[in-house]
Amino acid sequence: MVGELDDTENSGNGEKETKTTGTRCVKSQRSPLGATLTYLMSPRFLIYVSCALSIWGDRMWHFAMSVFLIELYGQNLLLTAVFGLVVAGSVLIFGVLIGDWIDRKPRNKVAHASLFIQNASVTACCVVLMLVFSYRREMEQIWNGWLTVVCYASVITLAAMANLAGTALTITIQRDWIVSLTGSNRGQLAGMNAAVRRLDQVISIFAPLSVGQVMTWASHVIGCGFILGWNLLSLLVEFLFLSRVFQLVPQLAVKPQQHTMGHFLDRPQDAVNMQGETDFWETTAVFTHKSRSLDKDHKSNLEGQWNTANGFRLCLRNTHRLLCTCRDGWETYCRQNVFLAGLGLAFLYMTVLGFDCITTGYAYTQGIGGSLLSILTALSALSGLLGTILFTWLRGHYGLVTTGIISSWLHIGCLMLCVFSVFAPGSPFDMAVFSFPLNKNSSSNHKLFKEDQVHVYSFERNLNQPILPDRSSIHWTNSTVLFDGQQDPEQPESYISIILLFSGVILARIGLWSFDLTVTQLLQENIPEAERGAVNGVQCSLNYLMDLIHFVLVLLAPRPQQFGMLVFISILFVTTGHVLYFFYARKCKMRNAHVNKTVKKSTWTPPT
Repeated sequence: MVGELDDTENSGNGEKETKTTGTRCVKSQRSPLGATLTYLMSPRFLIYVSCALSIWGDRMWHFAMSVFLIELYGQNLLLTAVFGLVVAGSVLIFGVLIGDWIDRKPRNKVAHASLFIQNASVTACCVVLMLVFSYRREMEQIWNGWLTVVCYASVITLAAMANLAGTALTITIQRDWIVSLTGSNRGQLAGMNAAVRRLDQVISIFAPLSVGQVMTWASHVIGCGFILGWNLLSLLVEFLFLSRVFQLVPQLAVKPQQHTMGHFLDRPQDAVNMQGETDFWETTAVFTHKSRSLDKDHKSNLEGQWNTANGFRLCLRNTHRLLCTCRDGWETYCRQNVFLAGLGLAFLYMTVLGFDCITTGYAYTQGIGGSLLSILTALSALSGLLGTILFTWLRGHYGLVTTGIISSWLHIGCLMLCVFSVFAPGSPFDMAVFSFPLNKNSSSNHKLFKEDQVHVYSFERNLNQPILPDRSSIHWTNSTVLFDGQQDPEQPESYISIILLFSGVILARIGLWSFDLTVTQLLQENIPEAERGAVNGVQCSLNYLMDLIHFVLVLLAPRPQQFGMLVFISILFVTTGHVLYFFYARKCKMRNAHVNKTVKKSTWTPPT
């Protein structure tokens, strides 16, 4: 009896201690310091830090690669063009396969593998670049210079692998983990998407500046070492943070069961392997039975032929399976109810009206200096930040679909300034240039032809210098191209055209990023969990396809006089993308109206 009383008292004391401890924890959480510590250890903050580190490394790496490739190939843009083609082509080809792999594997293994492959590829690439910069002359004398070519190919291949792994990591974290983390709370999902995009905008300014200062004041070798050290440190921190998020969010460990309707994501690999093993053993049994009646020499020849045939069949089977995976991935993408919205977003990538090397190169030929271009780049990032704020406000007041409509009109309206700039005073646009291949007899066209042959580009009226010259001495700042050996370009007759152009590009980014966030959240909310990887992989492939088309058009029309035509084509593609979204919005509104009407009919009761 006494023991029971003691146990009761001890249990009562334990309950009191538990309550006291719980009260202290609640009080500590309510205090500012406790709330801060709780937020710093929360999955949301860990995701933000991981995304920030990854984005910072990507921005530094892509900026530095442009500089390194220019320096390696004698101030020529050939390696840079090959690098862009390989990177875009690799995502275009393997985007669906990456998405399929993301859907089939556990979330933590996908994130860790993508993180390791990306950082390991960048690290290996930095090592190769450091060796090339340090022993370039010695390498050029080995194998008649072929060792240098091998190093160039290795750098581009490793960079493409890093980009593929980075694409997989972006899809995994920003398109899957964030959705699972926020659950059914669409407000939190919109907030996290906007926060990650704000980080992207801010980092896109300061990351290139940081590595650019290192390369300017030190050397390219030290710049490679700086990026190498950053990637190793980032690898460790991101690995620990993502592992912690996976432990704190139980739903990340639950992978949805895939459908059994013959879908390409659901084809059981065991069945394929089992069928392959059955064919293997049947073929082996038949071969063994036949080979007993043959001589040893003849038997060895048959074995060699059988091994070759079996390897060829296995290769064909795997190739066919990969092609079927790609085909079914595109079919899955087209089957989604947000297909038109995603396709509309992809069309927006086919434009020269953005802050890339093409637009900044054109601005330089029109008398805009590097310092002013840096300021304009910062203003564009600020405009993007305003776009994320506008998205959050519009979504809270008008809903997600209506936010996309408003953002589309804002984007198109601001880009109209770019159209006006083509006809404004100071514009170099000249339709006579497009008749150049057909009419070489005119004196003006003959003069342009001569200048293009000898690569002499006069800055008189800034008409004859290509946007991307074939060979010149170039300095690269943050998305800015500066030419050595020439004075600053003469002032044009009027700055009205270039002012209208950049005003439209900068202001349009408000609607652009708001629209981008809208479509991103629509994809997150409407794609089934088992198909997120495949659909987002196809979306990345479409985006890179449109980006490739825009670079091809620039190669076909490289002169400043032809830039106006590129503006018209860009406006056409952008308008087409928004029209596709309007069709999706109309379809969505009609579907919601039908659902509301059905609900009203089902809840209607006759009067008594």
